[in-house]
Amino acid sequence: MKGFGAAIRAISYYLPEKVMDNAALVKEFGAWTEDKIYLKTGIRERHVVTDQLVSDLAAAAGEKLFAETGIDRGEIDFLLLCTECPDYFLPATACIVQDRLGLKKTTGALDFNLGCSGFVYGLALARGLIAGGIARKVLLLTADTLSRTVHPMDKSTRTIFGDAAAATLIEASDEGRIGDFVLGTDGSGRNKLIIPAGAWAQPRTAETAETKTNRWGNTRSPENLYMNGPEVLAFTLATVPGAVQETLGVHGMKLEDVDLFVFHQASLLLLEHLRKEIGIPEEKFFLNMECKGNTVSATIPMALRDAEDQGRLRSGDRVMVVGFGVGYSWGATMLRW
Repeated sequence: MKGFGAAIRAISYYLPEKVMDNAALVKEFGAWTEDKIYLKTGIRERHVVTDQLVSDLAAAAGEKLFAETGIDRGEIDFLLLCTECPDYFLPATACIVQDRLGLKKTTGALDFNLGCSGFVYGLALARGLIAGGIARKVLLLTADTLSRTVHPMDKSTRTIFGDAAAATLIEASDEGRIGDFVLGTDGSGRNKLIIPAGAWAQPRTAETAETKTNRWGNTRSPENLYMNGPEVLAFTLATVPGAVQETLGVHGMKLEDVDLFVFHQASLLLLEHLRKEIGIPEEKFFLNMECKGNTVSATIPMALRDAEDQGRLRSGDRVMVVGFGVGYSWGATMLRW
């Protein structure tokens, strides 16, 4: 595996205390059943924030990483924060988290706005910083509070998304355990997964706050998250299998050479479509969304940590990570664990 001398040293994650299970959603919706939600999504419960900000979640995940590993926070050279839900338009939430975590003032810090492919892009940015001699230890934080953007009566999205933050330490390594990247973008799909109103393209007004209910009984306003499920599914099925094959080719590998596949935890139906289309055996395909939901850019690092804790991922294993979603955007790489 080619690389520029970077490796994942540790991953920790933080989940908000409040749990929203399917029974609670059914009670609020006044429709559907717990089993119907599970069969559609593969999710039984998700953690959601009450009054916490992304900076709160990200700082909690960072503190957990330092506590679990004993890593000296004074050694962090750069902080990358991937989020779609920043505390403010400005300043960057990464600057707030740098202060919250007590990182040295010579630490570089920046936000990047990306969703379900964000962890893979973060690995690429971190490896680039290390290869360029800018940093030796990079703290990658992936955090979102997407539940806040969903209308309470939008069954199509509220059943899917949860809130979380993950902290991943990437450091310089002679072993080069982070491989090469396959990245892609198709901005023509930008309106298929979007919050239309609230920023400069469409500022909030009395009109943007007005809600409408579609023929499927999903209620939302232009200020809420909108997802065109069939179009996102079509994009994913058209893009991800090719990205997997390209990633294998870049690394001179075959499908059977991979020990574990960790995809963005979008929904069970979508992931099962992908697994069967690509031909991945069930025992090599990791799922952990049942009690967490779709936590956007935090899903892959959380899954990696869970896979390791469950003995599904061992030192030396070759694991492919694949992210895909809003943008449209996608990214994949190989890791040597």
